[in-house]
Amino acid sequence: MYVPETFALTDPMEIRRVIQDYDFGLLVSGVGGTLNASHLPFLLDESLGEQGGLFGHMARPNRHWRDLDAMKEDDEALVIFQGPQSYISPSWYGPEAKAVPTWNYVAVHVYGRPRIISAGDELMRVLEKLVGRHEGKLEQPWSLDRLDRKFVEGMTRGIVGFEIAITRIEAKAKLSQNKDPEMQRNASEVLSRGDAAAREIGGLMRQNLQE
Repeated sequence: MYVPETFALTDPMEIRRVIQDYDFGLLVSGVGGTLNASHLPFLLDESLGEQGGLFGHMARPNRHWRDLDAMKEDDEALVIFQGPQSYISPSWYGPEAKAVPTWNYVAVHVYGRPRIISAGDELMRVLEKLVGRHEGKLEQPWSLDRLDRKFVEGMTRGIVGFEIAITRIEAKAKLSQNKDPEMQRNASEVLSRGDAAAREIGGLMRQNLQE
């Protein structure tokens, strides 16, 4: 990812927030000159390795997991987490602003080495953590314990789990930092009246101005 220094996101806490809040990511890997991509939910586990790791699973008929399994020891897979994004009109900066249309956004690219988790208690723990992560936000959380164990074990035969030990992260927050503060404030005010993604971008712009 092209990350000019002005737009580099380096705060570990903010990077973690993006991964956790926008945890439906895009897994990309390549073997033999062919790329594969799968849209999947991910779970961040900071206790895995030196830089943490990601856990996920996919349908067994999805051949992408076979590519992960065939990767060499030093090969990296890529998981893309797309945060909030919004179009930016030059008119939002102010009547005299000299600017062109652009797009503000936040994105995190996580690279790492995958390992397949195909069956057994380890796969079940991954599923329990994934379910717990999302059900924990609900007033009446659901859990796998509500299902017959044999039924759950049968269902797990149709999926393949994996972990990705993180080797490096690229993170970008393009928030009009290359414009003067007044232009940034003007644009953020317009964004505050937009949709949810626009409002979040506007909020991040205002937060950035206060730091």
